[in-house]
Amino acid sequence: MTAPIRVLVCDDQALIRTGFATIIDAQPDLTIVGECGDGRAAVDLAARLRPDVVVMDVRMPVLDGIAATRLLAGAGVADPVKVLVVTTFNLDEYVYEALRAGASGFLLKDAPPAQLLQGIRTVASGSALLAPEVTRQLVGRYAARIRPADRKPDDPVLTPREMDVLRLIAEGLSNSEIAAALVISQETVKTYVSRLLTKLSLRDRVQAVVYAYRTGLVT
Repeated sequence: MTAPIRVLVCDDQALIRTGFATIIDAQPDLTIVGECGDGRAAVDLAARLRPDVVVMDVRMPVLDGIAATRLLAGAGVADPVKVLVVTTFNLDEYVYEALRAGASGFLLKDAPPAQLLQGIRTVASGSALLAPEVTRQLVGRYAARIRPADRKPDDPVLTPREMDVLRLIAEGLSNSEIAAALVISQETVKTYVSRLLTKLSLRDRVQAVVYAYRTGLVT
């Protein structure tokens, strides 16, 4: 039997924290290993408990969720922990910074329970796939803030088809939508996505979106 996905919940609002924990712990394939109310406690608990996924609020005392995410999953972290960021819609200005800090996914706090559970499973699996509509919102609102950086001479060279797939990922298309747009199978799309992430040393599709904009491949 597969071991359940171990989840740490971090939110400064006790009611939300307890609600998340109750929903998550009721699932046979998920288990709560800890709860906390600030980012510093999340970093300390994650180091001790080594959860598979940390469900992280953004605005918290002591250490905010973005800074905590950077310490848990940011560039240079030797043994990163997967982080699923949750926030309210009117705070989504923080989403891009959270993803840059190393978060593997993002959900709104008013998402239905099933979406939260699926988000945890997705992040735990390593797919870290943002819902396409969330990616579209994110890109639509914040693409202008992502300043393209000069590509380095030693940056990997992508094939024309890999470039096509990367652009469509950056536009927020799902695998099925990419397959339809390029008239190829979903399995072929998965192969291209995996190849892209490996070639560009990216952890997931979230990082691929940021990479596409920062390198000017998509504007």
